[in-house]
Amino acid sequence: MEKELHGLFNNLMRFTFPFDSKLHLIPENGIYVKFEKGEIYNGLDRIVRVGTDTGENNLKKRLTEHFITENKNRSIFRKNIGRAILNKEKNPYLRYWELDITSKANKEKNLKLIDLDFESNLEKEISKYIQTNFSFCVFNVETKEKRLFWESKIVATLAQGEVKPSENWLGNHSPKKKIKESGLWQVQGLKNEILSNEEFKQLKQLIT
Repeated sequence: MEKELHGLFNNLMRFTFPFDSKLHLIPENGIYVKFEKGEIYNGLDRIVRVGTDTGENNLKKRLTEHFITENKNRSIFRKNIGRAILNKEKNPYLRYWELDITSKANKEKNLKLIDLDFESNLEKEISKYIQTNFSFCVFNVETKEKRLFWESKIVATLAQGEVKPSENWLGNHSPKKKIKESGLWQVQGLKNEILSNEEFKQLKQLIT
């Protein structure tokens, strides 16, 4: 089924950074599917992340948080890229990269431990990596319930398939075992129920 999923999504319109001139082509609600340079499966660009947003009319904002907004506390995707970069460099700052200062309580607890200048520079490196190496396609799914359903099914199907990352994939340096094993920049929902043949037909009809 992962072969069919790759064929389906490789045939959709592809967005690369900067995509501001094409924002009108991105639906308000939907699911995004990301690809990464150098990652190939069965002659096609390999899918490396699938996601959505639980809010309403928020898909464009979510993609902006991944590609542009330099704040890893707003994007677990950015946080995971940073983890891999730091781990690859064997940088001891990795332990502090895990800290969150979003809430008032966490800010009071963790801010004194964080090197804001270091993190600012790392955020710029993450932005450059994402903007240079990732592309994505999107498809419209109106309701939150259906977005979460299809996201879960697609992620699980990819994670439980036989698709493997390349030897040079940055994710191989992730401290998160699930990322290295799945070849996906995510750790949630990897063991959920996969797509059935009938569900794949429904997905194909939804997209095309």
